[in-house]
Amino acid sequence: MLEGLIVIDPAGGPLPEQIYRAIGAAARSGKLKAGAVLPSSRQLAAGLGISRNSVNAGYELLRADGVVAVRPGAAPRIVTGTDLERASLSGAGDARGLSRRGEAIAVNLRGKRGQRHSGYLEPGAPDEALFPADLWARTLRRVARQKFGDAAIYEALEGLPRLKSVLADYLARQRGVNAGPDQILIVPSTQSGLALAAQCLSDPGDTGLVESPGYFGVRTAFAGAGLVTRALEVDGQGVDPSGIERSGARLVYVTPSHQYPTGARMPLQRRMDLLQAARRMGAIVLEDDYDSEFLWNGRAIAALQGISDGAEVIYLGTTAKSLLPGLRLAYMVVPKDLAGPLAQAQRNLGLRINIHTQAAFADLIESGALATHLKRIAKTYEERGRLLVETLRERFGADLEVNMPMGGLQVVARFARPRDDGPVAAALAAEGFETPSLSSYCAGEKRSGLIIGFADATPKRVARFADRLEQALV
Repeated sequence: MLEGLIVIDPAGGPLPEQIYRAIGAAARSGKLKAGAVLPSSRQLAAGLGISRNSVNAGYELLRADGVVAVRPGAAPRIVTGTDLERASLSGAGDARGLSRRGEAIAVNLRGKRGQRHSGYLEPGAPDEALFPADLWARTLRRVARQKFGDAAIYEALEGLPRLKSVLADYLARQRGVNAGPDQILIVPSTQSGLALAAQCLSDPGDTGLVESPGYFGVRTAFAGAGLVTRALEVDGQGVDPSGIERSGARLVYVTPSHQYPTGARMPLQRRMDLLQAARRMGAIVLEDDYDSEFLWNGRAIAALQGISDGAEVIYLGTTAKSLLPGLRLAYMVVPKDLAGPLAQAQRNLGLRINIHTQAAFADLIESGALATHLKRIAKTYEERGRLLVETLRERFGADLEVNMPMGGLQVVARFARPRDDGPVAAALAAEGFETPSLSSYCAGEKRSGLIIGFADATPKRVARFADRLEQALV
């Protein structure tokens, strides 16, 4: 009865989600009526040529949404009654479509990766098990007893003054950033900082330059502000800034210290050329200091912001890798003349952070606890990264090019022979690994490979991943 309703797309993302989307859409549209009996997981798996586990996982997603009733010993059924039909019809008459700008903001460039966390070895994701939970809990209890005066109400919305002061000193020592506390904005995430900058510093139709391959979030931030996005191809030394003046770009996004996802480092001459080009064309450089806490080879290089006069660079940093993304705590260092207007825009957009989270983070920096924590987890992450690289090299040899990056929490594995990387990533996702295709991160020339995180790369997990990758490459 599901013939034609479910069409498995090898590049369409995790198989359970494809089943979930297809059956859910059919139920909401009325193609599958309330009470309709669905095939057993064994029958559907055989009909689609996929594993039974994938079908069971898809049915479980539908059960959690109240679309399908799944009971032991009974065939799955579309829920009976009128709840689903009523839910489907309730918004039909008063639904409003998104504007073109809304569609640009709401686009999901993760696309094939879906919106749920698919599994292990996700690039850019820290290991939650290494989060200093006891230390964080003690620090939060302590700062919760403090009085924050106006900052506890509606003042200092751009950030807790104490944290801004602590950060100014910390970033100067660790990253060579040259800025006072009044130039720092505390924001929920790097993504929100990019969106704030794009909305405030460009007009619809302006050009924004992004790295390719690179962080897809900047493309959504630029598109939401109406920018026309153009790709800057990345090589072994990051972005080559020669010729970018011809673009007339208003914003230029780069990750010069550890390019994401390749790990390449931009040499000094390229960094200087980029700053000079930006200055000549009146552009703002958005420097995402991605993964700068984790360095595996060589010495750390100073932030781009620190080697400029600060007039053409906005520096962005986050606690997402050093602590957890879920803390929602990041920061922007902005030019002096933009600090006031951007702070007001931040207030108007409601981009405020919990004061206790800010105070706790300030305590961790001042006490030295953050440095101790980073030293501990960096040792673990480096060991895991080298284990992953060594395992893949031993297993695949010349068929897979993979090297330990200079820094960061992920590696790029490139196929020796031309191959469509989408189906490989999809097959791995179906087995519980969040290792996206390299091509999905490319805004320009498509490249083939996988992006593999190693923060949670335990020996058992790495071995299982290598087995599943070998199967996917057959």
